[in-house]
Amino acid sequence: MKIQGRVWNFGDDIDTDLIIPARYINISDGAELAKKCFADHRPDFAGKVSQDDVLIAGRNFGCGSSREHAPIALKTAGIGVIIARSFARIFYRNAFNIGLPLIESEEAADELSDGEEIIVDLATGEIKDRNGHKSFSTKPIPEFMRDLIQADGLVNYIREKKM
Repeated sequence: MKIQGRVWNFGDDIDTDLIIPARYINISDGAELAKKCFADHRPDFAGKVSQDDVLIAGRNFGCGSSREHAPIALKTAGIGVIIARSFARIFYRNAFNIGLPLIESEEAADELSDGEEIIVDLATGEIKDRNGHKSFSTKPIPEFMRDLIQADGLVNYIREKKM
């Protein structure tokens, strides 16, 4: 499972209200949520993000409320994977529950900048820029979690397995 896309770099403590402002939590449609993603923090994001782009962040990404709107908005906007120094626990679980992969990497968060093109191998944990100048290794996503991603989330995974 490889994801190739452009980097969007964010800092530490990006909370769910920055990802999707609270005034939009009455929206349940993922496509509409995607249009509001980072509306107050980075207004150009929703109009410029492309399929399989990569969000890079610092510590505690996804802190704040436990609502699923934030990972749904990011995934529907086109984010293929989020790489951060660390994630808020509930955001981490919500993201995998909807099939949005997350990887922790201190080095990638420090070294990758907006606009760089990178390739992320979820099975091996390798992160490389397209030019071959930067390469980072981190823990790969465990097979079961990759199965959730392949199924597009926990509910679909359970349906496929007829549990």
